[in-house]
Amino acid sequence: MWRSCQALNIGCGLRWTRSISYTPDEMARHIAGRFFLPLLVAIVTAGPVLAHHSHAMFDLDKKVTLVGTVKEFEWNNPHCWIQVLVPDPKNPNAPPVEWGVEMGAPIQLIRHGWKPNSLKPGDEITVVVNPLRDGRPAGQIVSAVGPDGKPIGAVPEAGK
Repeated sequence: MWRSCQALNIGCGLRWTRSISYTPDEMARHIAGRFFLPLLVAIVTAGPVLAHHSHAMFDLDKKVTLVGTVKEFEWNNPHCWIQVLVPDPKNPNAPPVEWGVEMGAPIQLIRHGWKPNSLKPGDEITVVVNPLRDGRPAGQIVSAVGPDGKPIGAVPEAGK
């Protein structure tokens, strides 16, 4: 039989120690519960975290140029977003289409010259994106140009 000691505090600074006997099967279950189960949970939950950083939903072979007005510039973790209202050139009477433009994390954008105040609602911008594969009005930023015709910051390469 395997033996181990278990100490229990019983108050007033006194400790009571008793001997616990484990069979090899019980010891294996004890080790599995303390080590392997948390490891299994970590491995299983790592999949969604890694999938979050996939760029598979974007068509990296296509580029769409959006000319519109900034509705909102969201400076948040894990990704910053630009909401752009893009009028339909074929139907000027139609309401503009709202495009979601995904960017990198704030720290990544800061390293490339972006700031929380780089854009504000009402700014006229031109944004080039890799669109979503499913056709919804959203994409991953490739480049952005402000109303003055100058690039806004620099955009890190996808997947880095």
